[in-house]
Amino acid sequence: MASPTQTLEFQAETRQLLQLVIHSIYSNKDIFLRELISNASDALDKLRLESLTDTDLDVDTSDLHINLEVDRAARTLTVQDNGIGMTRDEVVELIGTIAKSGTASLLAKIKEAKDADAAQHLIGQFGVGFYSAFMVADKVTLHTRRAGTEQGTAWESDGEGTYTIAQAEGLPVGTSVTLHLKPADGEDGLGDYLAAWKIRQIVKQYSDFIRWPIRMATETTSSAGTDEPAAEEGTEPATGDRAAPELETLNSMKALWARPRSEVSEAEYREFYQQISHDWQAPAETIHMRAEGTFEYEALLFVPAHAPFDLFSRDTKRGVQLYVKRVFIMDDCEALMPNYLRFVKGVVDAHDLSLNVSREILQHDRQITAVRRRLVKKVLGAVKDMQAKNTEAYTTLWEQFGRVLKEGLLEDRDNTDALLELVSAASTHDPQQATTLREYVARMKDGQDTIYYLTGENRQMVENSPHMEAFTAKGYEVLILTDPVDEVWTDQVPAFDGHSFQSIAKGQVDLGDEADGSDEEKAEKAQRVQDFAALLGWLGTTLAEHVKQVRLSTRLTTSAACLVGDAHDLTPTLEKMYRAMGQELPPVKRILELNPTHPLITALHQAHNANADDPVLTDIAELVHGSALLAEGGDLPDPARFTRLLTDRLTHTL
Repeated sequence: MASPTQTLEFQAETRQLLQLVIHSIYSNKDIFLRELISNASDALDKLRLESLTDTDLDVDTSDLHINLEVDRAARTLTVQDNGIGMTRDEVVELIGTIAKSGTASLLAKIKEAKDADAAQHLIGQFGVGFYSAFMVADKVTLHTRRAGTEQGTAWESDGEGTYTIAQAEGLPVGTSVTLHLKPADGEDGLGDYLAAWKIRQIVKQYSDFIRWPIRMATETTSSAGTDEPAAEEGTEPATGDRAAPELETLNSMKALWARPRSEVSEAEYREFYQQISHDWQAPAETIHMRAEGTFEYEALLFVPAHAPFDLFSRDTKRGVQLYVKRVFIMDDCEALMPNYLRFVKGVVDAHDLSLNVSREILQHDRQITAVRRRLVKKVLGAVKDMQAKNTEAYTTLWEQFGRVLKEGLLEDRDNTDALLELVSAASTHDPQQATTLREYVARMKDGQDTIYYLTGENRQMVENSPHMEAFTAKGYEVLILTDPVDEVWTDQVPAFDGHSFQSIAKGQVDLGDEADGSDEEKAEKAQRVQDFAALLGWLGTTLAEHVKQVRLSTRLTTSAACLVGDAHDLTPTLEKMYRAMGQELPPVKRILELNPTHPLITALHQAHNANADDPVLTDIAELVHGSALLAEGGDLPDPARFTRLLTDRLTHTL
């Protein structure tokens, strides 16, 4: 004889927490269907496992499935599975999880939390996805019978404060959840969940790759081969020569990442890549991996063949989707891929991952960190393999994504060495072919322990820079770095393979002159410094507003002068970048270096020795400084004055 229906009341604290779950936690009401389908899928998994381990369990597992039923007249949507089911005690334990002990203290913590994220993290301790149904339903009815038992259970609640529970006879094995739906309300985010197209859309987005078929009965007419548009609220569907309802499978169940790589064709990989990336070109690289052990997951990642148009947009998003047991959780999962690999597309499917109540915010724990670390190493390893085995493909990849990958030299200290191995840059060694740092090191001169580089806006400007003259004359290779990020990472990364980086536009340059020269040459240079001391001191005073020091140069062979920075000074380009971002910086004074063998400097030296008070010398000093500034692509502090001085000098000469 069936037991009478019991009406139980939630505790006061539980009622408050339930209202918070229903009205505040989930940002998208469509997610209720994902939660119910996910629960149904778990029940099917449990039945399949228990049927293999319990030989006494008499169940039919030949057609495990999830069924969705719509009743427009009654305004109900039912999610039904033939999975493991629940006993009465399990209904109280599982469906009533929210009413477990400790709720009062948890609610107190939530009230103390200063922001929503903290509250969501706390709520994540409770498995309350089932209660998302109350976002869209006025009442929820559950019927269930556990496999191996004869007695079923009926549970019902309006989510307001009480629920009823009773025995039920004649139920099949499995669970059926019926939602008595609220009217559609676009302003409140409530869709028409009786419409077949809406249900298809939700299933396709969130549950397409669940391993069990998700079926729905659809009605068609002889005059239309597809579903009719949803009827307006309060009207009956259009009539016609209506055929009998047919069961339609809504999900593809084709989770490529769950299959061995040997069983997936390149055409299938390409089709899946195009589906998730909306890119109609084939990917440059496919990465299919599986991790087993204490934390299991599968990943299917793709490196695109070309950069998307929004790669450097502030609003660009990362392209890795997160699934848990084939259930879609989120797009653009930032926790699984660093910003400098934002161009990577793909899927990560974790078997067991800590999520908050809404499954929309990851709890950042060591599992997430471990997955991210391995994914990054796998992607960088794939690019390294491409560099070694397919130079042409790697060159194209670096042209598309090199600027982004170099951002990792600033963001990812753990993988600095791996990223440096990938760096490809133009150099003075070859006017066409780029070089890797490894190749540069292999070509370094005997005794050279520094990797020389020069940054600039473009190759032509860098190659024509006065700073290059001594290096070109002596045959030293210099890297030509023209990406904005090069201005930053070269200062942040100490060395590659034990060789430090040095800008040839900073500090003193020693190309072996002092060591290689004869005693006579050394004495001559020392005498030259002494002879020029008066001119250098006068120029330092005259140009004090613009330069911090004036000295003789060892890096110039044909130009009269150049400007250099101290070893730790900001470069002019970096100064411009900071100011463009709205950061005000004090002006950085630089060092003016003079070529003592250039005719202009020699003549200036002689004129200063003859008459140091000649006012014309001051004009010439300004012209020398302005010419050095222009030679490196800098901006003159007073272009009109420079033009007037130059015109006067030319006129006087003619």
